[in-house]
Amino acid sequence: MSIPLVSPAEWWPLWLGAALLVGISFLEDLVGLPIVGRLIMHFAAASTFVIGLLFDQIGLGGAVIAIVAVVWMTNLYNFMDGMDGLAGGMSAFGFAFLAIAAWLAKSHALALMSLSVAAAAGAFLLFNFHPARIFLGDAGSTTLGFLAAGLGLIGWRQGVWSIWLPVLVFSPFIGDATVTLVRRVFRGERFWQAHRAHYYQRLVLSGWSHRKTALVEYGLMMSCGIGALAFQKASDSAQLGIMGFWVLTFLGLGYGVSLVEQGRGRQGA
Repeated sequence: MSIPLVSPAEWWPLWLGAALLVGISFLEDLVGLPIVGRLIMHFAAASTFVIGLLFDQIGLGGAVIAIVAVVWMTNLYNFMDGMDGLAGGMSAFGFAFLAIAAWLAKSHALALMSLSVAAAAGAFLLFNFHPARIFLGDAGSTTLGFLAAGLGLIGWRQGVWSIWLPVLVFSPFIGDATVTLVRRVFRGERFWQAHRAHYYQRLVLSGWSHRKTALVEYGLMMSCGIGALAFQKASDSAQLGIMGFWVLTFLGLGYGVSLVEQGRGRQGA
């Protein structure tokens, strides 16, 4: 709650959007709300941030893309908050690497904001790691996703980092949620309903413990963060190589999950 008080005054659209999300998501946690109503508020929060803080720099077309991206990041964080310690760990690692990147670029305000979120997530993770004693709920997960997108876009527009740095930092969540959603859409499933088709859920269903799955995910998050810092300092050709490496890595990891499932199926046969 104290983070907005020490942020630059001109960032007020970010915190107003976050407040809208906390309010609507808290109501969802308490009484449940229709998905259409929640999405309208998600777009309202994203529009408040993008139009209030970025519109003059990116124009109408860029604003539309940014709003959709913020809404997607807001929701995918909620989708991925399905296992003890996962979203908390992604926040602790992800915002910590944003803080490092901002500090190296001498953007101290952005570094402080990112570090503050990372520290709060780390403290939360102490009680959220399996077996969890406290949980994010929609109010926590959607707000963290919103802040990940918001701080990522602020850093991009300030020239602190390439747009690909925050994408790579949070790619374990972005990749899992996006690929899972696309697969469910092509299968004709009701993608907005609860399910257990995310890659981390499939590992647990295949026999991996929550603790093992979370620790492997932490290793992936750490590797992506280091890769993002290397990407920021690399030449154009090296950046292409880094991105290609991670695309192939995620494809390989997806195939690896399928092999784990097949192995579990053979054991149960």
